Amino acid sequence: MGELVLRQDQDGLATLTLNRPEKMNALTVQMFLELHQHVAALEQQADTVGAVLLRGAGRCFSAGNDLRDLAAGQPLPLPHLQARTIDRLARLPQPVIVAVHGHCYTGALELALAGDLIIASATARFADTHAKWALTPLWGMSQRLPRRVGSARAREMMLLGRTYDGAQAVAMGLANFCVDDAAFDAEVASLARELLAGSWFSHRANKRLLHDTDGLSLDAGLAHEVFRNAGKGPDMQRRIAAFGKQAKS
Repeated sequence: MGELVLRQDQDGLATLTLNRPEKMNALTVQMFLELHQHVAALEQQADTVGAVLLRGAGRCFSAGNDLRDLAAGQPLPLPHLQARTIDRLARLPQPVIVAVHGHCYTGALELALAGDLIIASATARFADTHAKWALTPLWGMSQRLPRRVGSARAREMMLLGRTYDGAQAVAMGLANFCVDDAAFDAEVASLARELLAGSWFSHRANKRLLHDTDGLSLDAGLAHEVFRNAGKGPDMQRRIAAFGKQAKS
């Protein structure tokens, strides 16, 4: 059996690819174990990896949890492996882009919600189908979905199990961008380059600020930003100098 999650690094971007295309990247315990290992490594590589891209091989991002794997009741090598993996992915110091094409259902949606930015193809399909299978969320749906789309939309998605395309996902705030299928790969690459062009120091600091102040009152959040911010990055002077040279030319 080949690797179920591939990693490729290029120009500061680590791309993790769900690699079970013959099964529409249906999520298994082994896939999560491999993903967990990749995430654990990336936590220690913030100085050499500026951003992470998560995507799926083949026809879709992921059709969701593999129901056969679920029914088999395979014991987890780590308690709450899937939830732990998704949480660690969400808490990576580097910003995470999730590129969604084709299906992104239920467990796959919970995985995608770990991303800081979600870019969807026009024909992407998002849905929460827990209720279809008499299941309840265990990987973060009830917490991350309402924080992204609001409580009313989250209730709609979770209770009705409807499917939403890329444009609808953007309209409700689930995805940040929707692009034509033909331009999807090019737009994903362009988004990654745009992100990496910013200060990696600032990206890490901003992500940490957003995480640490989530749920705080405005006064508490402002105090946190003022008194516990990371300050100036080591690349500040270089960036200002480069801007000055561009302005003079």
